[in-house]
Amino acid sequence: MPDAAFRRPRKRYLRMIQMPDNGTRRELYGVTRIFYEGYWVRCYAPPAENLEEKKKLIMRLTRRAFHHTEEGINTPGSCLEQARAAYEAESDPARKRVNAAMLAGALFNRATDIFTSIVDLERHGIAIGPDNELMKQCGDCFQEALELGKEVRHYSGEEGVDELWGEPMKAFLMPITDFYDTRYIKIAWAMRDIERICEAMTRIADAFGFDGFPEAIDAYRIICQEVCDTAKDDAENFRVWPCYVATRESLGKLCARRSDASDLAWKILIDDAYRMEREGMRLASYIAGTRVPMAKSLHNFLEGCEAILLRKQVLEQALPAKSA
Repeated sequence: MPDAAFRRPRKRYLRMIQMPDNGTRRELYGVTRIFYEGYWVRCYAPPAENLEEKKKLIMRLTRRAFHHTEEGINTPGSCLEQARAAYEAESDPARKRVNAAMLAGALFNRATDIFTSIVDLERHGIAIGPDNELMKQCGDCFQEALELGKEVRHYSGEEGVDELWGEPMKAFLMPITDFYDTRYIKIAWAMRDIERICEAMTRIADAFGFDGFPEAIDAYRIICQEVCDTAKDDAENFRVWPCYVATRESLGKLCARRSDASDLAWKILIDDAYRMEREGMRLASYIAGTRVPMAKSLHNFLEGCEAILLRKQVLEQALPAKSA
């Protein structure tokens, strides 16, 4: 897919381009896309609005949430009472955080179990209205899981992923079509943040004269945005994913370089610059995979990049520059 299908226009062109309203849909390169926050996001037809389809959606979102979060918290719903007792009994803050994440996992699974049972009852002709006790209990489990979600971390340990963790509950509460629209906004934000990461990586590469980096970073930005843009069950993913892996491996080889500078201060600085490139590559990968922003990690990364550039300025004033 051509990069122009979803890429944000460069700032120098913004005044010349009449940006469409958020929510505008168009056919671009044979694909239906929706415009949000400066990006054209691939959009998909939502399933029918019924409990069976909503159950499938909630189950997919729950599996996806556990896939991208820390290990060991996918607690079965049948263990909810044990998970709650362990959480309430724990006093050590570090361990209690993990118990909170495990309890959140149990609550999500209990909610999914209840909703599955509701769908099964409906399939047998037993109507369950929104005021039914089972439906209320399901909503309560989702709500408590969402409140505990701030204790759940991304599998990298970087930070919580509240935007991702809250999606099953949103799917429970919202019409499916409305939920899909909220996903497109998050994908646009994620694509924006991938671009910000890659721009910061390019600034470092340019400042230190890292050969081959600008082209490799731009190729990585494009494919990370495509990963973010493409659903895993889309046939296009069989093109996108292999390209992503190959591009990541290529950039990874560049990021694995080390300085050969003779001056120790310059060697340490240049090695730290390579380390920031590796961190940027990983962070872009995390955001592409979750398809939601990771605001805290992005902030920390951008601050780290600015610190590297500032150290370079200070060192240049004190010592002659050394080769990377």
